[in-house]
Amino acid sequence: MTRTVNVHEAKTHLSRLLEAVEQGEDVVIARAGKPVARLVPVPARVARVPGTLKGQVVIADDFDETPVDVVASFYDDLEPS
Repeated sequence: MTRTVNVHEAKTHLSRLLEAVEQGEDVVIARAGKPVARLVPVPARVARVPGTLKGQVVIADDFDETPVDVVASFYDDLEPS
């Protein structure tokens, strides 16, 4: 179910509208009869589980052996050797 309210009603009854959103209701806020915003619930955060990608990520043995010319390109005062 979608409820449309005007800006004045939204300002006056914000707490009630938030309760309605928490209960699953859609709330659209309109100005001069035109919808301009929608109140929606914030998605629940999923707890991070360390090790979830274990065995799926591979880092090359030489990942930190960056060529000198590439490093130099990030700095003005270094010249590639």
